[in-house]
Formats: sequence, structure tokens, C-alpha cells
Amino acid sequence: MSSAAQFTGNVPERYDRYLVPLLFEPYAIDLVARLPERDDLRVLELAAGTGAVTRRLREALAAGSTLVATDLNEAMVAYGREAVPSAGIDWRTADAQELPFEDGSFDVVVCQFGLMFLPDKVQGFREARRVLADDGLLLANVWHPREQNAVAHVVQQLLDERFPDDPPRFLDTPYGYGDHDRLRRELAAAAWEKVELDEVRRTGQSPSAEDTAIGYLTGTPLSFELTERGEDPESFKGELTRRLADSGGERPYTSALAATVITAAR
Repeated sequence: MSSAAQFTGNVPERYDRYLVPLLFEPYAIDLVARLPERDDLRVLELAAGTGAVTRRLREALAAGSTLVATDLNEAMVAYGREAVPSAGIDWRTADAQELPFEDGSFDVVVCQFGLMFLPDKVQGFREARRVLADDGLLLANVWHPREQNAVAHVVQQLLDERFPDDPPRFLDTPYGYGDHDRLRRELAAAAWEKVELDEVRRTGQSPSAEDTAIGYLTGTPLSFELTERGEDPESFKGELTRRLADSGGERPYTSALAATVITAAR
């Protein structure tokens, strides 16, 4: 089962409730602050998920601007359409590797923590460039390795201990695309020439370590990986909560976050 297919059922709601404030909101603020200051921007968002960046984009865009928010996963699009009930957002299901838009249709393409999931990342970069007008801008971010993101590191340590022969590997994907040399290489292969990579560190906060544990265990495809191994995700909550509290406090819980922001001009 693909990662996209696993963001189904109540996973989008749990993801939005428990993980967005901790992991994604700090970087949504940063990414949207990088938008060009214009009154008529045509913005395309890729991998919009439950709308963390979409909300911020809609608030920041000036009069006359347009916003198309897309995600490959229909359940995420359906949730985002309901969770961000703002007039003027065009929600669509779309594959970032094969976008259903004409060449030069947008001024800005935004993608928050979605590039890591593309099977063909060069094609994703190529498509983002294709749909941008001349002087258009790609704004995206990717996580640094787990070791620089405390919460993901703690989660994976527990999984490695509980399943030494076959630990769930979902977290390898979101935290496995932070190498700058690789990013530059693959952007260049997609014909991007004007590229800046900016290391951005933030501190994420959740109401509690338990909320964070619930988010990972029920708001990500990790829940399906555990079930496939015959484990009830609920059985991990107590131990994961304890370990998270030891590293980032019980209430509130805080975690060091590290990511790279990509700014590429067409």
C-alpha cells in the first residue's frame, strides 16, 4: 500500500489535530512569508494535505490573487476542502509528477514537505517549472534527517527496539531527502538554475507528549504499518508518551525541528 493511499479513514483528522500544530505550522508561517509582494499572484500549492499552508496562503494573498490547492490523496483534499472553508480556494486532486495545468499557468508553486514522497523527484521539479510563468518562483521545504528532528528520532528509536528484525520504515521517506548535494543535482536535472537552499530551524510545540504520541500512532501511515505487524497502535501510546516526555517535556511537549527551504526562480 502506498503512503498516499494510507492517508485515509480518520488519519487526515488526526494528522491535522495532533501533528500540524507541532510540525507544520511553524514552517507554514516561514514559507508563506517568502511569497513575492504582488496583487495578482497565481499560486499553485502541491501536496496541500489538510491545509496548513493553504490557510496561511489565503490570509496572505492580496486582492486579485488566485489559489489552487492540490494533493494526490483524495481523502486529504476532501478534508482540506471542509477544514479550510475559504472562498476563492480551488481544491483539486492532482499528481505533482503529472500536473493537469497548462504551461506558464502560475506565478508561484508552493510545496510544504511533499517532495520527499514523489517517486520521481526530478519529474516533480520539472513539472513545477513547466507550469510556472517566466520569472516564476518555486517555494518548498524538506526535512533534515531524523537525528536533527527530535520527535521523529524518538519515535523511530522505539520502533527499532520493538521490531529489531523488521521495524516500520515510514519515517525514512519524510526524513530521507535533506541532502543538499542531491537536492541541487536533481533540481539541475529538471533545468532549475537559480536555486537557494536555506537551513531553517524551529521549535515545535504540542499541548502534551501524549497528544504527540497519538498523532504519530493514529495520524500517519505508521498506524497501518503497526497493524500489518499484528500490533495495536494503542499499545505503544504509553511508552512512546513517556519517551517523548523525557526528551521534550510532558505538558507542553516541545521538539527541535530542522528543515531546508528551497527557493528556485524560473
